[in-house]
Amino acid sequence: MAGAPFYRPVVLCYHAASPSWQHVLSTGPALIERQVTSLLRSGYRPASAAEVAAHPKERLLHVTFDDAYRSVVDAVDVLERLGVPSSVYVCSDFATGRPIPVPELAGEAMALPEQLETMTWGELRELALRGVEIGSHTVSHPHLPTLTRAEIRRELVESRRRIEDELGRPCRALAYPYGEHDARCREEARVAGYDLALAVPRFRAAAAELRFDPFAIPRVGLFRNSSRVRTVLKASLLTRRLAAIGTGPSLAVEPAPA
Repeated sequence: MAGAPFYRPVVLCYHAASPSWQHVLSTGPALIERQVTSLLRSGYRPASAAEVAAHPKERLLHVTFDDAYRSVVDAVDVLERLGVPSSVYVCSDFATGRPIPVPELAGEAMALPEQLETMTWGELRELALRGVEIGSHTVSHPHLPTLTRAEIRRELVESRRRIEDELGRPCRALAYPYGEHDARCREEARVAGYDLALAVPRFRAAAAELRFDPFAIPRVGLFRNSSRVRTVLKASLLTRRLAAIGTGPSLAVEPAPA
């Protein structure tokens, strides 16, 4: 571990941004504004996804949204006002407005389908024109480490191609569904042509995995119960180091995020 830099930028992981959906995966725009403002006041500098991948020793801040829920647009308005770049990760088979059929959210999809509505390709194009990076969240939102290598390749390659075809611009970033990845996933992401891939640390890491890898960029999940103090503490380098080696709090949501 000597000389292996721990990742200093903070990449936040959100999902929905509906103030009325009382679920752990939904953080309203007003709360997102308070959380992000707390980190800016703590000395983090806004940056794109590419910048945080290129500068692992700098105090940078980037905001990500998995699943491309329609409510995220309101959060993007907030981040634009704060001058913080954001990226949205879409499942290419579900940019249709209908909920992604994630088994973990089946009950919510039945009870509150409007809260799980996804953005359509037209809405994603509008976001891209506003400067929001649109990345891949695979084709169908599987647990990637459970798939064969050929299946992983299909999820990563086909989603990237579809996004590029629909938006008319390169798709450079990937967010692993549930934050899950293994060596095969990371290698397939490289081969598929991505520049970076985002994860969510959840378990004790081996020493080698604590070294910076642009295809396993750690994120910090912030949720409805994350106060300003909790936000700053959770994003601190010490907390993230402890979480990575299994002696501190998890940086992911429980149950696992989508």
